[in-house]
Amino acid sequence: MSVLPFDQRDGFIWMDGALVPWQDAKLHVLSHGLHYASCCFEGERAYGGAIFKSREHSERFRNSANLLDFEIPYSVEEIGAAKALVVAKNGFDNCYVRPVAWRGSEMMAVAAQHATIHVAIACWDWPSMFDVETKMKGIKVDIAEYRRPDPLTAPCHSKAAGLYMICTISKHRAERRGYADALMLDWQGRVAECTGANILFTKDGAIHTPIADCFLNGITRQTVIGLARARGIEVIERRIMPEELASFEECFICGTGAEVTPVSEIGPYNFAPGAISRVLIEEYAKATQPQKAAA
Repeated sequence: MSVLPFDQRDGFIWMDGALVPWQDAKLHVLSHGLHYASCCFEGERAYGGAIFKSREHSERFRNSANLLDFEIPYSVEEIGAAKALVVAKNGFDNCYVRPVAWRGSEMMAVAAQHATIHVAIACWDWPSMFDVETKMKGIKVDIAEYRRPDPLTAPCHSKAAGLYMICTISKHRAERRGYADALMLDWQGRVAECTGANILFTKDGAIHTPIADCFLNGITRQTVIGLARARGIEVIERRIMPEELASFEECFICGTGAEVTPVSEIGPYNFAPGAISRVLIEEYAKATQPQKAAA
């Protein structure tokens, strides 16, 4: 992946209904979304030029905004068409797609009911990072200090920018300590998710994963659970306590960026990436293949 700063790249970004040159896609420093986190976004991926689960992401995008008390001024169909246009105009086959919506500059206070809702869509090159054999070595994950909040204290089912503050802090700490990511517990000390991906474990041939009630029920998570069940693998969604980690055999995370990535270590707990992880890596890769044929 390029290390060129994102504001210095070339290409096109869709902004408020029109394509604009990449470096012209700007907002004012006194934007409500910047100061008060009235902002939501999506993380999507195109394979072979077609966005995987595009409609599901567009629907969640609009729902995230509604949970933040604003409405995106474009329909699911309009958002989908704009995303496809951005991918095509920038000439990418395999790329990451980032829709984002935020309150503008008309009001600069906690309440901003009359601020304009802006929407932008960008994409950038993001090929699959590792082949299957490299993935099967597993990544190392730390245990975060911060926890996912009580769902009575935050709109946890919105992909809201503000909810990622503790994720950034936690991942920075993990990387400084030599880990690739961090496992976050929930407000009651139960296993929740990683900083940008859902987490699943295996035991006696079944998958165990936390109930998604205080974090996003990821679209990749839903896809992977469906793929597992289609292969006859039992999936159990339940409360998982940290002390149970020693009893699990395999562990893997899943998300738009991570796809399906095995984990070899979480703090003091070790896992052996095995057959279920490999099957789901391969099944997830197959699930994206029809998108190439449709491109």
